Amino acid sequence: MIVGLVGVLIAVVMAQVNDHVTEIAMVDIRGAMGISRDGGSWLGTVYQVTQVCAMMFAPWCSVTFSLRRFTGVAVTAFALLGVASPFATTFGALLALRALQGLAGGCLPPMLMTVALRFLPPGIKLYGLAAYALTATFAPNLGVPLAAWWTEYVNWHFLFWQILPLALVSAGMVAWGLPQDPLRLERFGQFDWRGVLLGVPAIGMLVVALEQGTRLGWTDSPFICALFAGGGVAMALFLANEWFHPLPFFKIQLLARRNLTHALITLGGVLLILVALAATPGTYLSEVRGYRPLQLASLALCVALPQLVALPAVAALCNLHRVDCRWVLATGLGLTGLSCFAGSFVTFDWTRENFYVIQIIQIVAQPMAVIPLLMLATNGMTPMEGPFASAWFNTVKGLAAVVGGGVTEGLMATRERFHSNVLIDQFGNRPQSLSLTLKDLASRSHLDTHRALALLDQHVREQALVLASADVFRLMGLIALALILLVPLVPTRVYPPRAVPSAPPVKH
Repeated sequence: MIVGLVGVLIAVVMAQVNDHVTEIAMVDIRGAMGISRDGGSWLGTVYQVTQVCAMMFAPWCSVTFSLRRFTGVAVTAFALLGVASPFATTFGALLALRALQGLAGGCLPPMLMTVALRFLPPGIKLYGLAAYALTATFAPNLGVPLAAWWTEYVNWHFLFWQILPLALVSAGMVAWGLPQDPLRLERFGQFDWRGVLLGVPAIGMLVVALEQGTRLGWTDSPFICALFAGGGVAMALFLANEWFHPLPFFKIQLLARRNLTHALITLGGVLLILVALAATPGTYLSEVRGYRPLQLASLALCVALPQLVALPAVAALCNLHRVDCRWVLATGLGLTGLSCFAGSFVTFDWTRENFYVIQIIQIVAQPMAVIPLLMLATNGMTPMEGPFASAWFNTVKGLAAVVGGGVTEGLMATRERFHSNVLIDQFGNRPQSLSLTLKDLASRSHLDTHRALALLDQHVREQALVLASADVFRLMGLIALALILLVPLVPTRVYPPRAVPSAPPVKH
């Protein structure tokens, strides 16, 4: 069974590594296929839409078609679509391949949680959940350095082909290590067609709005407003349908459990913060310092590689009977807030080395924030409830990552415009200071007035980006603080899962 679990883990890591490859190699892909900047943005959007949709429905499918069969098909399809992607001759073909690959990739993370909850003995179940936590802490941070390396030194085609060796290993381990359950096609007699017809458009509209919001102007765009409104209404109808359906994709009644509800809310907040903590230094260093993706790799690896040790260590800590995992969670959130506080002091003089302090804190903060949530949410759940827990967790995880990206990008753009306007107004109110600044730039850079003005505009934009980065860090710190305040109020204490002792034989 451990072999099967490792096989599914490799499949999930493979899918996460492939998540944002088109963004890393966008310049190369656009140049090779003649794709516009706006058109290229849809490659990531369609992948995220189908990936999150698949996370919603994959647990139901794994029960119906059997866990081993469904996982094997998803791994194989994911690998074949990746191999075919560089051979796409048109933008439409590449778009379709990425959408289908997102659908296959989204099926994999729910399988990892399902295997951990269903098959692992109680004493080591937390270590299985720690393996699942790798999908939130290790794999996303590993994908950027790998993608940057392929793009810089080899060829952008290998961004898609890098998954093939892992897929072969994963498929073999899944086929050998997971038990073969019988088909349960009779479940189609109660198939939730209305849930599919409501849930897919709901998620699709919300993800598209979040992914394209910054490019199209958020509330200034009627298209984005319509997507948010339509997605919100469809999501409300979907949840109402799931409440009453006899065989739902999501068991809404489980939200009556305080620990599960708290874990889902906190998970969404934690992932929002983690996305911002990963994206903001990269944006700052790229825009202000001119770093290439490969030069940012060490920041991501600084967090990713130690997770292989930190996650099992935190799982061992939470597995102690005398340790209350709620306070482990509060400590992890506190460290996350501390890293945000450290980032809020960013200045124009910062380089990559200044961000290492934030990354080092995250080595401990991330596992301490994620593993207790998994423990709180899944404690006491029966194997029959495992697919429902997996659907909830993975859908929230996938949607939170999209929300985190949209919020970070939107907030950065909004605050950058605000600070730019403030700085320009300050110059406008002091024309003598502006004149002296232009003369100083012109004399130092040996430029005429027009070029000096362009250089000043660049400096203003860069300074505004620095101030916007500090604002993002401050907001994420406030979110971490709010999540800490929930810990003593909502969740109840749980204890590490243990095997129930068998009753002694009755003597006659």
